[in-house]
Amino acid sequence: MKNKGLKAILLSASVALTPLAAAQESDQPLLVEIRRMSMDVALNIAKTAIDHCREQGVQVAVTVVDRGGHPQVVLRDVLAMDLALDVSYRKAYTAMTFTSATSALEDRFTGPFSVGKLDKVLLSAGGLPVQASGETIGGVGVSGAPSGQIDESCAQAGVAAVEMDLEMAPF
Repeated sequence: MKNKGLKAILLSASVALTPLAAAQESDQPLLVEIRRMSMDVALNIAKTAIDHCREQGVQVAVTVVDRGGHPQVVLRDVLAMDLALDVSYRKAYTAMTFTSATSALEDRFTGPFSVGKLDKVLLSAGGLPVQASGETIGGVGVSGAPSGQIDESCAQAGVAAVEMDLEMAPF
């Protein structure tokens, strides 16, 4: 009777350890380190973008998303339209997802069933990826200026404000 109990324990242990052995055999790490922006970095990007647009006499909304596309900082200047909030998020999400300025994507997806028709994707100038050492760690989207080029210049000012710090940041 003791042998049956021991056999059952050994069988259970071997079944439980099989995924662990398979993971080790495939040379895949069990844990992965992921770079993320601090809240202060995301806030600096958003605030600098707002300030840059204000210098041009424009009030906008800015959204900074993390590497998963989740809003990390959202700012809307006093007179920016409410709609600008949703648009800035979609621009930030698109820039992060495609690792590209959204202005570079405007003519890329033109078919009736293309990626550009997805809910969160917006192929309009004003979104930029945020990168650190060549790795995309988020995105910034600006909306509310009279043109996408102005939106994008404000987003670029925000990214430029932290770009050197992100490149030099230890990990």
